[in-house]
Amino acid sequence: MTRSDLVEELAARFKQLTQRDAETAVKTILDAVGDALVRGHRIEIRGFGSFSVSHRPPRLGRNPRSGEAVQIPEKRVPHFKPGKALRESVDQPPQAS
Repeated sequence: MTRSDLVEELAARFKQLTQRDAETAVKTILDAVGDALVRGHRIEIRGFGSFSVSHRPPRLGRNPRSGEAVQIPEKRVPHFKPGKALRESVDQPPQAS
């Protein structure tokens, strides 16, 4: 599902929302999640999962083409951990429609 698919689904489910309102809502939520992660905060959505920032220390890697050792700097990367309810619902076999 893409961002535009999510906007269409939201507008279809909630008839009182226009396409533009749904787009604004999705953009606002995703921007808030992104901003919180940039500040190093953790976001938890009960029943869905949690977003956090993981720290990767600097390490020594290899250039695959030349085999030369390359220093890889430390990084902060986003991490998603699904909640129990989401894991269990994904694990269920799909229901015929």
